[in-house]
Amino acid sequence: MADEAELREQLVEAFEGADYPVTSQMDLVPALPNGPATSFESGDVSFTAMELGTRASGQQEFPYEDVDSLVDDVVEGLKSEGEL
Repeated sequence: MADEAELREQLVEAFEGADYPVTSQMDLVPALPNGPATSFESGDVSFTAMELGTRASGQQEFPYEDVDSLVDDVVEGLKSEGEL
């Protein structure tokens, strides 16, 4: 089982360097240390930023003014997909 706090920390770290406000997923790519191949892992859950974009896309409502609101929606998307 994934640890929500651990994933949230990884997501904040990865996306906090984006140039906010962000208007699409593509605005986030330059902030990622390994681009779309940046990976997030916790417990038995592992996915790349590209996979994350697909899994959480239904929960994201761009634009985002800050990292916390973005990460909140990503985490909710993962929960709705049964990943958390």
